[in-house]
Amino acid sequence: MLSTRRSFVSTLGAFAALPLLPRTRVEPDVILYNGSIWTVDDQLPRAQAVALSDGRIFAIGSNDEVLPLATANTRKVDLSWKTVLPGFNDAHSHPIYSGVNHLKKVACDKDTIEAIQQAVHERAEKTPPGQWVVGFLYDDGKTARPVNRHDLDAAAPNNPVLIGHRGGHTIFVNSAALKLAGVDEHTPDPEGGRYEHDSSGKLTGFVADAAAEKFRQLVPEKMTRDNLREGAALISKMFTAKGVTSACDADAGPDAVQGYQDARDAGDLRFRTYCLIHSADLQHFMDAGIHSGFGDEWLRVGGVKQYADGSISERTAWLSQPYIGIPNYKGLQVTPRERLLATSRKAHAAGWQLATHANGDLAIEEILGVYEQVQQENPRPDPRFRIEHCTLLNDSLIRRMSKLKAIPAPFSCYVYFHGDVMHFYGEERTKNMFPMRSFLDAGLRPTDASDYTASPSDPMMWLQSQITRTDAKGNVWGANQRIKLGEAIRCGTLNGAYASFEEEIKGSLTPGKVADLMVLDQDPFKTEPSQLINIKVERTMVGGKWQYES
Repeated sequence: MLSTRRSFVSTLGAFAALPLLPRTRVEPDVILYNGSIWTVDDQLPRAQAVALSDGRIFAIGSNDEVLPLATANTRKVDLSWKTVLPGFNDAHSHPIYSGVNHLKKVACDKDTIEAIQQAVHERAEKTPPGQWVVGFLYDDGKTARPVNRHDLDAAAPNNPVLIGHRGGHTIFVNSAALKLAGVDEHTPDPEGGRYEHDSSGKLTGFVADAAAEKFRQLVPEKMTRDNLREGAALISKMFTAKGVTSACDADAGPDAVQGYQDARDAGDLRFRTYCLIHSADLQHFMDAGIHSGFGDEWLRVGGVKQYADGSISERTAWLSQPYIGIPNYKGLQVTPRERLLATSRKAHAAGWQLATHANGDLAIEEILGVYEQVQQENPRPDPRFRIEHCTLLNDSLIRRMSKLKAIPAPFSCYVYFHGDVMHFYGEERTKNMFPMRSFLDAGLRPTDASDYTASPSDPMMWLQSQITRTDAKGNVWGANQRIKLGEAIRCGTLNGAYASFEEEIKGSLTPGKVADLMVLDQDPFKTEPSQLINIKVERTMVGGKWQYES
């Protein structure tokens, strides 16, 4: 059955809206044919060919149906029966600031302390004494033990050092940094933060959540407008190489929005961006009369971002029961409920989508109560409340989410990529972590997300993690939460679009929607689940243009 833009519009019953649609070409610019196309469109799940016009899907169907639409001006591309999927949507990541970090900081994604020390030492050798050496991408689950201040003292004896965990909530500093921050063994933990001490009471150099702000403020790392433009360009190139055509920036400020726009104006922005605005910047946007939805299909202002707790990979998520191996420690409540409620009321009343970081079950319970309260006080149709990460659930919380139609944006590849820290939660608790099966069975619409830099923005890794629930060493965590491949693909495409109110313009290969897609070197449906991570993206198209070609 041939599906065309005209039939798509007709099925919407949107005749009254037709005058608002732009006049489009009556013939395709490009036809991709001889493909194994998975559309994520229930009206036509499979196809062989797709016709494109002005960056949108013009028609889709069999070769025999689509190829006759070609004119003398139509370019035809033979896909050689490669698999085509809609472009994926990384529904929670931190693209632009990560891009700048790639340009400026020391990459510490190493698997030994010695390798990290070497990278820090090499940068310190090029840095004047007394000036900061800053690293990122460190993951203490990947080294034999966490790096400590003594390791960093040895690597850079003449410089203060700050190494950020790739999860974004904790840092590792050396003795010079502790001295500059005025932190010693007697310094009390701030609200929502923690200075770690060893068994003898000495500081280890590990600093969590709110406590890290004191150190970050000391680092003179102001990002220029050019830095942000270059960072947006770099990270969009990296994401599209993996088949990611849309990303939700989960903590953007005015500078980030400007950086994306500058990259777009320069012709260097390769993906679409939906920006969650940090709550500290909410008033700035409200004063300009802006709320969720402002923008276009390339760059759009999204919800307001708040934080209820800390991190799963860094063990600062707020849990009802203690972490295994860390007695009497249940993580951190980062923001008091009254502050979450005040910001939520203000934003909800002004037309903003609410998006709150909540990993642990206590944090999720807290923010659900806030969402329920603001919706009861000021009912809005279809607010699409988001819970970012939404990691540790129980049946009661999922029922409340279902009633509220809240959108979970969980980590997609944490079981695979962060299996090395799952033991802190235990086998029983992981049966209810990243509970994709439970979300789908409850009628919810979970997204796919990397939280990059926290984990890779890599859809093939996401798919493998979700359908196998197996880590890189072969350990299985929460097999009861496995989902099917087709379900996982829908989460990474159409559900991501739904989370940003954009399911009518992207997320499936449907006539009228934007031409965002990827071409793979293997068919995921014919690949062993444990080998999905080895599938390569050969091409990525965004808006009808190839933005990546291997």
